This record gives sequence, structure tokens and C-alpha cells, in this order.
Amino acid sequence: MGLFDVHAHLTHPELAPRVDDVIANARAAGVTTIVSNGLNPTDNEAVRALAARFPGGGGAPIVKPAFGFYPVDTVLREMEAMGVDYPRDVPPVSAEEGVAWVRDHAREAFAIGEIGLDGYWVPEALWDAQEKVFRALVAIALEHDKPIIIHTRKRERRALEILDEMGAKRVDWHCFGGRVKLAREIADRGHWLSIPANARRNEAFTRMLETLPRDKVLLETDCPYLAPEPGQRSEPAHVAGTAAFAAELWKCSEDEVRARMSDNFAALFGAAP
Repeated sequence: MGLFDVHAHLTHPELAPRVDDVIANARAAGVTTIVSNGLNPTDNEAVRALAARFPGGGGAPIVKPAFGFYPVDTVLREMEAMGVDYPRDVPPVSAEEGVAWVRDHAREAFAIGEIGLDGYWVPEALWDAQEKVFRALVAIALEHDKPIIIHTRKRERRALEILDEMGAKRVDWHCFGGRVKLAREIADRGHWLSIPANARRNEAFTRMLETLPRDKVLLETDCPYLAPEPGQRSEPAHVAGTAAFAAELWKCSEDEVRARMSDNFAALFGAAP
């Protein structure tokens, strides 16, 4: 029974320079699989190279590549033209270029993500354009029978409507920020929701761990974000703390939590962590 992190950003500038230590820390915490998510073609290439560098073996965790096109990045050029400032350290690419990269490399992907809809940064005038890209990416995942890792912010209901319409079932909602009631509805659809490492100090994530069907819960960190303690830098090793917290809430052993999570991981990704 291995632990895993289904949503990490190992290529982030805060983690990439010390990725060997991050992997070693994960191994020491019992983590066997890390899914590193890409944001755009440049980041996807970095994720691809990192997964090739850490294929597992010798007790080291396996890094699995998830290729994505972050919802804000899909319309970043248009946002810049409108004068909307968004922090991104690589030049924006066109929607066509971003979708083409994912399509060209989909067979290599462990999952397609992170993809989705974002209404926090993206102006409403660009929502239709963002949805068009989202649909194209979901279609790629369905064509290649790949699980989907979703990012949503302020547009959770609309993302669910599109996924329902397109028939997507193998879906994980990462760091879900909507209402807990909607999270339960998502779980009822058969989708999974991954809980980050700040769950102990976040009431909504605590409630999700307590009340969601246990076969629809996964673990993530979104590292380097959402650390267990304020001011701390998150990394995949922290999923061990989330598993321990789940054991407290579920009033069971940590081994039982790990077994449940391993089964959930296998159900979504088609592989044991």
C-alpha cells in the first residue's frame, strides 16, 4: 500500500532546484507515486523530462506526467490584450498551440491536467473562449482514455455541466473550492475529489474528508502551495499527514486509510500507486 500525490507541481521554481531532496523526502514518508501536473507547453516539457528522470526503482517514488493547459493560460494572450495582469513567468501561447501540444503527447500522459474553467482571474468576456479550449482538452482525454485532473475556480457548476454533457467519468477535481454540497454531488456522479495537505486547518476540506464517500477521496498537495502550516512550503511528503488526519476523522487505522486510497487511485488511474 503506497501513498501518492495526485496533484503536484514539481517543476515549480520553488521546488525544481531541490527536486532530488523533495523526492527523497517523499520516499521517506512512504510516498510511492507523484503525479506532476503541467500548465502550458513549456511546463509540460519540463514535466515530461522530470518523469523520464524519476521513473521509480530503488525505492524512489515514480513521477507520473500529467499534461495540461491551465485555464488562465488558455486565454492569457487575450487577457494581456485587455490589460488584465496575471503573473506567469513564460510567454503566453495561443489556444491552438496549447491544445496541439497536449494532443501530440496525449499517449505519453498518465493523465490530462490540469485543465478546467477559471472565473476568478479570467474576465467573463473570455469565458466562451475558455470553454472551447476546455472542451477540446476533455475530448483529447476521452479519445485516449486518460483520466482528467480538473482545476476550477468560481465556475465549478459549469465545468460539471460540460463534463456531464461530454460523458467524462474518470475525473479528479483537484483542490475543490466550491460548496461542500456540490462536492458531494460531484462524488455522486462517480468523480473523485483530491484533498490537499492543509485539510486539518481548512474547514471545507475537513468537511469533505468527513462526509464524501470514502471511495471518492484522493490525496494531493498542489505543492508548493497549501502546506499543512502557514508559511510552510508544501511538498509530496505531506500527504502522509493528510492520511493520518483522515484516519482520525474516520476513526480507523492509517493502514485502512492507505488501503482505501490505494484502491481509489487504482480505480481512477488504472494503476496501483
